[in-house]
Amino acid sequence: MISDDLLTILVCLLGYLLGSIPFGLLLTKIAGLGDIRGIGSGNIGATNVLRTGRKGLAAATLLLDGVKGAAAVLIARALVGQDLALFAGLAAVLGHLFPVWLSFKGGKGVATGLGVLIAAAWPIGIVACAVWLLVAAVARLSSLAALAAFASAPIAALILEEFGVVKLAFTIAVLVFVRHQANIRRLLAGTEPRIGRSKTGRA
Repeated sequence: MISDDLLTILVCLLGYLLGSIPFGLLLTKIAGLGDIRGIGSGNIGATNVLRTGRKGLAAATLLLDGVKGAAAVLIARALVGQDLALFAGLAAVLGHLFPVWLSFKGGKGVATGLGVLIAAAWPIGIVACAVWLLVAAVARLSSLAALAAFASAPIAALILEEFGVVKLAFTIAVLVFVRHQANIRRLLAGTEPRIGRSKTGRA
């Protein structure tokens, strides 16, 4: 019989491996665009893929990065229940941020984090997505939209969900904010590029 500690490790490993799949890198290579890490910000996420001018690839990256986060939660929930599914979701975000295949240099966790939140507690995921869409539409700043979305998630979880989801939403928010330090500095300086403005700017 598998011990609880070993089960937790296995679930986290599953989440990490799913999260570490670098869809942005894979899709751009398959499309013949080379290594996305040599374009724009060097990030493997959808925002940087958009800088290639291939909106379809960017949309596919966004979708797949979200799906891998959701899949980690849903698979773990089906196998071992909700509590460990939350661990799997957090591990998926960590896998995206620090993929072993890319020397632990991954994306910023936005799409994967949203996918995890939608699967873990869909009302919280919907709130975060709605905030992202609203801020992105008004400000045309992807990073600001991401920061606002993940700042709103723990607050919404406090109102609508149990404490395990609150802790998950808060931890993901902290990780996203840490990964957006450079963006925050540019936002404060007024130099952050707007959505669609440049293929060579940072993100």
